[in-house]
Amino acid sequence: MEHSIYHDLEVRGTIENTFKAITQPEHLINWWPQKCKGTLEENQEYNFFFTPEYDWYGKVVKIEKNKSFHIKMTKSDPDWDPTSFGFDLEESNNGTVQLKFWHVGWPVCNHHFRRSSFCWAILLKGLKDYVEHGKVVPFEERE
Repeated sequence: MEHSIYHDLEVRGTIENTFKAITQPEHLINWWPQKCKGTLEENQEYNFFFTPEYDWYGKVVKIEKNKSFHIKMTKSDPDWDPTSFGFDLEESNNGTVQLKFWHVGWPVCNHHFRRSSFCWAILLKGLKDYVEHGKVVPFEERE
């Protein structure tokens, strides 16, 4: 049985700015990895660098401008390698963006899975604060 992480949040901001924050390396580094490189096209690779021990890669499997960004991990931790994660966006009538995050394909519900679920919640709060207020959490203070 595979295990999955799901988080939904409402972001006050434009769908364009939210999409940039989840897809463009120069914005991703403000709330997730320490360094990031990648080309925003299907089948292209993203490098998510956290530390030399955590220098991870994933392949873009779906990209739909201002709608979806999905990654299949390719070189990371053994627990993360079989997983995929993604962001799906939808504009609301009240001027907010509904962000649906998922991270699926975890082989076991172990400590790393549970820790990652917690970390994603904290990181997504950082994403929300970044889009809404321009707040950048220093890398050393991220979960």
